[in-house]
Amino acid sequence: MSALTWLNSEAFTAFGQKIIWSDAIGNTMGLAALALGWRRSLWTWPTQFLSGAILFVAFAAGHLSGNAGKQVVVMVVALWGWTMWSRGKRQAQDASLAVRFATWRERGLLLGAAAVGTLAVTGLFTLYPWMSWNPLPDAYIFVGTVVAMYAQAKGLVEFWFAWLLVDAVGVPLAFTSGYAFSAFVYVIYGALVLWGAYDWYQRSRTTPAPALEGATA
Repeated sequence: MSALTWLNSEAFTAFGQKIIWSDAIGNTMGLAALALGWRRSLWTWPTQFLSGAILFVAFAAGHLSGNAGKQVVVMVVALWGWTMWSRGKRQAQDASLAVRFATWRERGLLLGAAAVGTLAVTGLFTLYPWMSWNPLPDAYIFVGTVVAMYAQAKGLVEFWFAWLLVDAVGVPLAFTSGYAFSAFVYVIYGALVLWGAYDWYQRSRTTPAPALEGATA
């Protein structure tokens, strides 16, 4: 049996749902990556990269192109996030990652990018039905994940709320697509997201605001 065949084979059955190995392993690693992100650990990014690679195998086998394509973007953003966080830690005096709330302009850009991106990807999936059997929610999850990871890489507290919005659609879609373990993990994601959001909120209040360029320190 090849590695790909094993990853897409049944691991166990829970509540009448068949759980495949790639779904179980990939989502467990994704959960670990989220926990590491809450701790502001650089290891969140390589863990996220490996999770994306394994989940790509799972979703590609299920012909969910949106979710499979999302994992490719997750891996690319994970590499970029590693670079951003490494740079941020080097620049901080205590080698810790500074987190903050986005400005209203940044929030507008994130929301605008999410809306336009979702419409564009939905249109693509509608034109090419073989890419996704459920275009709108598939596109929403794909774009929402990219926006959330981008905000995480920038150290924005809002990234936690972006994940909540993704989970709101991800849970029912995963159940109806036969990925029960993904749906279960998304529920745990929700609890971790609330916890992480509170922690980052507290840290953002104690992070000193950067001095304006040209201002006297």
